[in-house]
Amino acid sequence: MLAVIEKSGNGYLAQFERHLKHSIEDVWAYLTENDLLCKWFSELHVEELKKGGLIKFDMGDGTFEEITILDLEHHAILEYTWGDDTVRFELQKEAGGCQLILKESIKTLTKHTPKDLAGWHVCLDVIQALLDGKTIDSREEEWKKWYEQYVKNVEVYNEMK
Repeated sequence: MLAVIEKSGNGYLAQFERHLKHSIEDVWAYLTENDLLCKWFSELHVEELKKGGLIKFDMGDGTFEEITILDLEHHAILEYTWGDDTVRFELQKEAGGCQLILKESIKTLTKHTPKDLAGWHVCLDVIQALLDGKTIDSREEEWKKWYEQYVKNVEVYNEMK
């Protein structure tokens, strides 16, 4: 399911939802424990898991971007900076598992926005596959498929403004 994009305050909110047949604790571990985090987002490394704590993004060239944890409630909320934007994961218990909601607060829709949205979409699919004991053969092919849809989605939204 594509993220829903809507106007929010002075910017935009993209919201993804996944219903997972896994416990909040298992999903939380994939979001916060480095040995699992690296399986779906190898560039991220949690340095200090606390409000005001630090996540490092490996730029692949020997440098790291520092990401600040803005909000943290263990097994419920993880929110951090993402460039000029923010990313927030929310976990809620539901029958047979939990709901994972990812919200990206976006200041401005740009040509890069569909790339980020497709990336998050694939990340969530990878988390679900890993939890289910499966793999995604080609993340790049999945990303290309979703990128085209997010380009259309963002264009439609821009036309409606």
